[in-house]
Amino acid sequence: MDEILNFFPEEMQQKIKQNLLENLEEIRIRTNKPIILKNGQAEKQIPFSVTPDTVLQILQKICENSIYSYQNQICNGFITLKGGHRVGITGNAVMKEGQVINLSYISSLNFRIARQVFNCSTQALNYILNPYCNDIYTTLIVSPPGLGKTTILKDLIRRISNGIPEMNFKGLTIGVVDERGEISAMDKGIAQNDIGIRTDVIENISKPLGMKMLVRSMSPKIIVADEIGSMEDIQAIEYAVCSGVRGIFTAHGANMEELKQNPILSQLLTKQMIDRVLLIDNNRKIQLGYSKQTAKQVG
Repeated sequence: MDEILNFFPEEMQQKIKQNLLENLEEIRIRTNKPIILKNGQAEKQIPFSVTPDTVLQILQKICENSIYSYQNQICNGFITLKGGHRVGITGNAVMKEGQVINLSYISSLNFRIARQVFNCSTQALNYILNPYCNDIYTTLIVSPPGLGKTTILKDLIRRISNGIPEMNFKGLTIGVVDERGEISAMDKGIAQNDIGIRTDVIENISKPLGMKMLVRSMSPKIIVADEIGSMEDIQAIEYAVCSGVRGIFTAHGANMEELKQNPILSQLLTKQMIDRVLLIDNNRKIQLGYSKQTAKQVG
């Protein structure tokens, strides 16, 4: 926690330390509102006078006193920190030609604490691994925000890359498109998270371009991307699948009905690019929502 708390003023640090939740997941800072700590469904409010100057002071420290050099990340609504932690940012959006060119009057910061939970992917592996050969089913993992998709994804990468002796599974080469740096937490080319010995990472690049580059240059058996959702993402996945590459992807959604109604993500099903859809519910339980083998919704 120290690497996160160091961004806060001393008095705020002490308040948070006195009220820490076990396995803290979020620290939300809002102007003129109490500090809120979250862990899953648990929440704790800390009375504190959060002024606009306090928010700006924290942001300046995050940006190493050079907000301008972080302008592109700020315009995307978040900054990724060393260790894979992510700070969401909201404020007054300044628009030009339909694009966000700045955020002014910053009003909220959401620190999402990244951590590795080893062997949390066992339940998902039972659906993803192909029992008939040393391979996987191309899989989409779906849940609402904040229920652990990325945490499970990191552990899947690590275990599939290293191999899983207890399941008689040999490791496979994986290419990861780490657009926001949350999966690998690269620092000067060195992954801060354990993502396995057969994993290649390309970061700070759009998912569509990254997927195509990895397929062309690194010969992966598996492509991984977090939080897909654009038409360009779908086209890149189709390119990878048609190139003989398997994939593991995540997306936001609550259930199969929402997925089927999404005009972009539903194409993964209609074009049969995905073998399995795994759904994570509010209790963080995983169930099989769709299987191409049966060509029907099963959840």
